[in-house]
Amino acid sequence: MGVAGCGKSSLGREVAAALGLPLIEGDDFHLPASVAKMKAGVPLEDADRIGWLDELGRQLAAHPQGAVLTCSALRKAYRERLRAASAGLRFAHLALSRDESVRRVAARAAAHFFTPSLVDSQFAALESPAGEPGVLTLDATLPLPDLTVLVLDWLKGSPHA
Repeated sequence: MGVAGCGKSSLGREVAAALGLPLIEGDDFHLPASVAKMKAGVPLEDADRIGWLDELGRQLAAHPQGAVLTCSALRKAYRERLRAASAGLRFAHLALSRDESVRRVAARAAAHFFTPSLVDSQFAALESPAGEPGVLTLDATLPLPDLTVLVLDWLKGSPHA
């Protein structure tokens, strides 16, 4: 979980491959209207995300053996909605500065629907998961192999891993 550009998809792919679990790429489940809004530089509202979060919850529930989900999960209510769909769900929070998020999102602008103008809305929506159960916060600027090892080690130490 985390703001745009933090590396959710890259880390998710690595962790899913290492664990032999399916990857659920959250961006693949946005409604066309939501993608159109983001392409136009219009931030999503809570109402835009409810159906998306419910579908992600259904995707998690369809994989009782486990799965890796990439999802911004910016607000506590979003994380709680996902937790309700999948008991024992954990979150790796990739923490990133606003400036680094803007840089990364701009660098991938040609290949992704999310525009740099939306980064500020991500930070405005972000509610820190600090203190929530089952959350590991990581510095998203660490190298991907290091992040992967940290997440895998954390999951191995969990009674639900």
